Amino acid sequence: MSRSLYKGPYVDEKLLKKIAGKKPGESAVIKTWARASVIAPEMVGFTFGVHNGKEHIPVSVSEEMVGHRLGEFSPTKKFHRHGGKMQKELEQKKKQAEIDAAKAAKSAASNKK
Repeated sequence: MSRSLYKGPYVDEKLLKKIAGKKPGESAVIKTWARASVIAPEMVGFTFGVHNGKEHIPVSVSEEMVGHRLGEFSPTKKFHRHGGKMQKELEQKKKQAEIDAAKAAKSAASNKK
């Protein structure tokens, strides 16, 4: 649900203080836990370290990101893979193809000498 128009977008005050007086691109990563903070036009060019619950993920802010929230660019869940028997077979075939390609390249290199 969006925030009411008379209140305006939520931008964390501490975040604005951290970027005040700095030029975009010159400073290091600015760490923040304010995932709910909306990206304002003043933030363009800065790199924020947005906390995902475990670590700070660097997010370089561009003009297309204005209006979105910082948390949208720092995923909190890691996708491992879809499981199952079919997936294992596909991975084994892919691994075998890589091994065969490496052997072929090695034999081609030794034949050139």
